[in-house]
Amino acid sequence: MTTTLTRRLLLGAALALGLAGTAAAFPDRPVTLVIPFAAGGSTDVVGRIVADKMGAALGQQIVVQNVGGAGGSLGAQQVAKADPDGYTILMGTVATHALNPLILKQKPYDPVADFAPVSLLVLVPNVLAVNPQLPVNTVQELIDLAKKEPLAYASSGNGTPLHLSGALFNSMAGTEITHIPYKGSGPALTDVLGNQVPIIFDNLPSASGHIASGKLRALGVTTKERAPRFPDVPAIAETLPGYETYSWNALFAPAGTPPEVIAALNKAAVAAMADPAVVARMKDFSASIVASTPEELGAHVAAEMAKWEPVVREANVSLD
Repeated sequence: MTTTLTRRLLLGAALALGLAGTAAAFPDRPVTLVIPFAAGGSTDVVGRIVADKMGAALGQQIVVQNVGGAGGSLGAQQVAKADPDGYTILMGTVATHALNPLILKQKPYDPVADFAPVSLLVLVPNVLAVNPQLPVNTVQELIDLAKKEPLAYASSGNGTPLHLSGALFNSMAGTEITHIPYKGSGPALTDVLGNQVPIIFDNLPSASGHIASGKLRALGVTTKERAPRFPDVPAIAETLPGYETYSWNALFAPAGTPPEVIAALNKAAVAAMADPAVVARMKDFSASIVASTPEELGAHVAAEMAKWEPVVREANVSLD
């Protein structure tokens, strides 16, 4: 055996031992959870609840860092470029891992190649709601009215899951309800409550207070099944079979993170989502707990991109 080959073998063995030792000791310092949106939104709320319980399971604090901008792409890009050691992880969403890669002209990251899936955490329903002055009480009545006269719907912005929930609705219902984009759900809700725009697609948690008070009339939730918090609100799929959209939250690490570290993060995430306090909070939030394996999350991302690609193409959505 040559001296050069011996050195390479020894170096390889030392590197393998070093990586194994790093994984075995994980975590030995705080972990940063990047939330790619501003504080206060649904992803931020879910992320902080999960971070607290995961930190307890791991025996180390999980520090939340909000990195908003570009529809979640800035935060996702930061994690994609982070060291693959498990100490920087991402609270990913349908925006960061399905829509942005399809919509953005400039691709700042690859949602598959640049990330290691950890766990799909929750599914959050969206809702189709109207100002009570609009003379419709069901999804079918809305479809019928939209085929007779021009209507418009508000969303939190171009290329968002809520915009595309409306685009999918138009496609399946054969309607042409005009999309009015806003800079966030707050201003969109304000105009719908004031009847400047009669219809909105919104996250159910965001709109739930207005629905409960009667200021908005919910016509349908976007998940296949009804939301437990509003059992009297039908699923849109009851009128349009096969219709389904939702927001979701999932944990990702940078690609190349050691499998042992991914396993430790997944174990902590699953434990956190089984905590009774978390289960209660998610129920109040109208979120359905999933707590998947890494493989199941990987399959979910692939399925979501396949589902949304024709919707994005038909809606002709493209952002710089």
